[in-house]
Formats: sequence, structure tokens, C-alpha cells
Amino acid sequence: MRASRALAVAAAAIAAVGLSAPMAAAGGDVGQGGQSGRGQGGDGGVQVLSVSPEAVHQGGSLTVTVRGCNRGGTVSSNAFPQTNLSQPRNGISTATARVNDNAAPGQYNLAVRCNDSQNVATAQFTVLAARGAMGGLGGSVGPSGTEMAIGGGLVATAAVGGSLFIVRRRRMISGKV
Repeated sequence: MRASRALAVAAAAIAAVGLSAPMAAAGGDVGQGGQSGRGQGGDGGVQVLSVSPEAVHQGGSLTVTVRGCNRGGTVSSNAFPQTNLSQPRNGISTATARVNDNAAPGQYNLAVRCNDSQNVATAQFTVLAARGAMGGLGGSVGPSGTEMAIGGGLVATAAVGGSLFIVRRRRMISGKV
């Protein structure tokens, strides 16, 4: 009796770990980090330029981080309106730009110009097609094959477990009577 309980607990633990492993493996660093580049400036120009994330959806935001613009500056691109850099803290300025909703998907360049230099530094980023909400379908989307397999397995397990319980219960009652 105790061995079967231990076996059931072990099987449940293995199933839980096995089902969670694909989700853990899929949770990597997608869209993190950013692209870095160097400007052409020496004194008073961009020394380090980074864009995060490198790929952003239409209507999304990206952050531009610049080292070397001692008096602020501007960030410009065809994908978003011109944006001002923040005042530097410890030599680092940032700007957050919102990509236009109607920006065509593809590669874009951005340019950073410091207020204290004529040099321009550039970096690339990618605009991805917007992901629309899956709202308003009203139940017209059926379950996937994976969902059906999991549901079928749960129903079969419940049926087998219920049957074993009833058979065992009948034997115990008939044995006492």
C-alpha cells in the first residue's frame, strides 16, 4: 500500500518537472541586451551607444543609452519622432522613444547627435509587425491538439482511478457483509 503511494507521488513529481521544463527552457533572453556601437566623436561626442531592445513591435518603446554627451542631445530616426536625451548622470544619458504605430516592419537606423559636438553616432534596430489582441472571437477558437491530449489524459486517469475505487469499495463492503 505504501509503495503504491510513493510511486504515485514520484510519478506526479516527474510529470510536474517534465511539463515545466519546456517553459523554463523557452524563457531565455529574447529581446534583451541591445545593440552597442561607438560614435565617431572624440571630445564631447558619443563614446558608447546602445539600443535596447534590438527588436521592438510597432507602437513599442526602445531605450537609447549614450555615454559621452555631456550637455544632452537628440535621437532621431524614421521610425519615431525626434527625442531628447536626458541630462547626463555619471556621464550616461538616456532617451526613450516610442516607435510609430504605422512604422513599416524592417531594419531602421537611429542617429544620436550631442549638443556639444557635430559628430553623429548611429545604431540599428528592427521594427516587428504589431501583434493584435485575440479578443472578440467569442469562443470561436477551438482547443489545440496539445490541450486535447492533456484533457483526454486527465479524463482517462480519472476514469481509471474512479473505477478502481468503486471496485475496491465493493469488495470491502461485500467482505464485511
